[in-house]
Amino acid sequence: MKTSRYTEAQIIAILRQAEGGMRVPWLCREHGMSDATFYKWRAKYGGMDASMMSQMKSLEDANRRLKRMFADLSM
Repeated sequence: MKTSRYTEAQIIAILRQAEGGMRVPWLCREHGMSDATFYKWRAKYGGMDASMMSQMKSLEDANRRLKRMFADLSM
């Protein structure tokens, strides 16, 4: 899986700037990302803080590992 250029703290900071009233196209241009990336982050991480975001990432990793174990066992 491809890793993100942005850390969790950077993603949260970018979303907070948008909540503060900064225009999305200008914000995306400033950080060098697409509008689609911003809206995907807002749908996934909107309203979270850094601790909730890291907890969600660890749960996703555990889920991915369990799915791989199940796939290996069913073969």
